[in-house]
Amino acid sequence: MTKEQKLQDIAREIESCDACKVGKHGKAVPGEGNANADVFFVGEAPGRTEAETGRPFIGRSGKLLRKMIAEAGLTDSEVYITSPVKYLPDYITPTPKDIEHGKTHFDRQVEIVDPKIIVLLGRVASLAVLNKKISVVAEHGNIIEDNGRKYFITVHPSAALRFKKMKATLEEDFKNLKKLISN
Repeated sequence: MTKEQKLQDIAREIESCDACKVGKHGKAVPGEGNANADVFFVGEAPGRTEAETGRPFIGRSGKLLRKMIAEAGLTDSEVYITSPVKYLPDYITPTPKDIEHGKTHFDRQVEIVDPKIIVLLGRVASLAVLNKKISVVAEHGNIIEDNGRKYFITVHPSAALRFKKMKATLEEDFKNLKKLISN
């Protein structure tokens, strides 16, 4: 079975998973991209636009993220984009229980894609993936190595849209990311 087929199997599991849907609504947003991606982007949970379409990061935050990905010299077809929580939470921010369950699917996606670097977009992504609180403001732009993987910490694109200072931070971090992936 190919990596693409394995990821499609996980997507079908997510779509039929009752536990994933508890306290959430909309379509499943399993993730999308290259099954052999070197760079793997992680958000927190789908937004409204994503829950309507089933695609990750295509709303306002997604447009900014995809612009930054392009500026880093990558295309959508070269990366993988997902979140640990696969449905839009009713209360917008995912609960620890949402994250814990979503990771059952998410961790398998990471294992299949086996990227060289995982970009954690914001506090929730960092907490979900690293299982510890990270000060994104203090750690942004840095690589954290954990369990044999490299994680690049940056702010979530939605924060960059709300706060001018965070947009400058995101832009600077993506310049650093470009240098990292071009080595």
